[in-house]
Amino acid sequence: MIQLTKRESEVMNLVASGLNNQEISDQLCISNHTTKAHISSIYRKLGIKNRVVVAKHRFAAELQDNDKNKKSSD
Repeated sequence: MIQLTKRESEVMNLVASGLNNQEISDQLCISNHTTKAHISSIYRKLGIKNRVVVAKHRFAAELQDNDKNKKSSD
C-alpha cells in the first residue's frame, strides 16, 4: 500500500475538496511552493496526473475505509 505523509494526506484531502493551491497554502500556513511540492509528491506516489484523479482516489479510499469499518462492526 502506498504511504503518504501526514501532510501529503492533508493536502490530498484539501485538493479532493476542490481547493486551489493558494487556498491550500493559506489553510495550512505553508508557501505555495511547498503546496506544489506536496501535490507533485502525491501525484508521483499514486501514479496520477491531475486533481480530478486525486479526488477520485480519495473518494475510493474513503469508501474502502467505510466498508472495512462496517464489516468489523457487523
